[in-house]
Amino acid sequence: MKTRNIKDLEGFCGVVLIPVFETHEKNVVPIEFHGVSVSSRVFYGKKDTYYVAEKYDCVHLFIGLGKSIDYKNLKTLMRRIAFKEKALFGKEVALMIPEVFTLQQVEATVSGLCLGTYHLGHFKKKDIHPFAEKGFELALLSKTDFSEVALRAIKIARTQIEILYLVDSPPNVVNPAYLAKWAQDSGNTYGFDTKVLDGPACKIEGLDAFLAVGKGSDKTPQFIIMNYEPSGDLPKVKHIGLVGKGITFDTGGLNIKTAAMVHMKSDMAGGAAVLGAMQLIADLKLPIRVTAIVPCCENAVDNTSFMPSDVIKSYHGATIEIIDTDAEGRLILADGLSYLIKNYKPEIIVDIATLTGSSVGTFGYECGALFTNNTTIEQKLRQSGDEIGERLWPLPLWDAYQPDIESDIADVKNYSGKPVAGAISAAKFLEYFTEKHQAWAHLDIAGVAFGDDEFAKSKHATAYGVHLLTHFIENI
Repeated sequence: MKTRNIKDLEGFCGVVLIPVFETHEKNVVPIEFHGVSVSSRVFYGKKDTYYVAEKYDCVHLFIGLGKSIDYKNLKTLMRRIAFKEKALFGKEVALMIPEVFTLQQVEATVSGLCLGTYHLGHFKKKDIHPFAEKGFELALLSKTDFSEVALRAIKIARTQIEILYLVDSPPNVVNPAYLAKWAQDSGNTYGFDTKVLDGPACKIEGLDAFLAVGKGSDKTPQFIIMNYEPSGDLPKVKHIGLVGKGITFDTGGLNIKTAAMVHMKSDMAGGAAVLGAMQLIADLKLPIRVTAIVPCCENAVDNTSFMPSDVIKSYHGATIEIIDTDAEGRLILADGLSYLIKNYKPEIIVDIATLTGSSVGTFGYECGALFTNNTTIEQKLRQSGDEIGERLWPLPLWDAYQPDIESDIADVKNYSGKPVAGAISAAKFLEYFTEKHQAWAHLDIAGVAFGDDEFAKSKHATAYGVHLLTHFIENI
């Protein structure tokens, strides 16, 4: 999708999208636009309603926004229009931008329309959405030139669509090698460096906790390292580190899962969010240095699988007692965090993972769990999430939970064994490997990375984290 600005509809023949804020159901003054008058008895801008009228060789689609609307709801509303009313659209589509719209509302609107082109049927025959056709241009009807913010909106949506595709694709397609190649291709296209350590290279480096998780799979583990350096003659820039969990399928290992294993292709959603954020950061050319690590492997069952009661080594040097092989994500994140801190020394670190069912039990599907002892980072992450509708809420990292990861036989254990505070004990485990870094945050996104909504019949990806991490880094 591309955009162009137009000042009026003279000579235009096509579909015109007209966002309308709510008036009143008994308003005597009709809503009017381009010679079309709509009585409040049939439409007055109520949220999630719309009205279609044809006049002057144009189809006018009035879209109700309600009295006010936030970024997330506006983006979802426009995605719904693009997705569900696909048959209305052709080569000519114009979007009327209300004069009261902020830049963020323009961004949400255009981004939502672009997201509406995504369809879950990757392996079905399907028609290309008109918005995704080569050469399609969305006409922006406004006296103000919004081309810059529209381009930004398209870049955000385009990256999110790629991440939706990654997370929704089956594990026999998206395996560790696939993600490694994706990262390399993205780096070559958008301008960041990618280095990939395969199994033997990881062994030489001492990434033993990471390798232990992938022992039972025939898919070679891939430890992806990405580095983005802003161009130009800039003063000293901040250095941000990201780590994402890249388990391309999680059987639970020998502690095999007894339910919902079919959804475990999504266990790399945190890693995918980091991959997407790196692409988007480079695409937007943000003036921040970013180093990102995505350890990718498969947690499978085989005669070589690591076992409960094993004691394994880690890159950090600490030994880990394995209580549960289904608590594998924290093991690969531990090596990722340790490697990042030792070799790259970023000022701020954020890791993101679909880590625990406990976070879902606490927050449901409304927000991700946030862990950090840095109040500034907490506020910045929460603010960033609130502004774009990818919300976070904090949970504690109190020392009272430290005994949950203490082991008799090793330095730490990977699971408390208790049916309570699982998200917290997992975060305490990760904290152990951060060398008491003063600006580290952990995001547990198990409840928000994959779920149900109106855009498919089955559970599917949300691309949560791509925009959140980018927005956070942009405003840090």
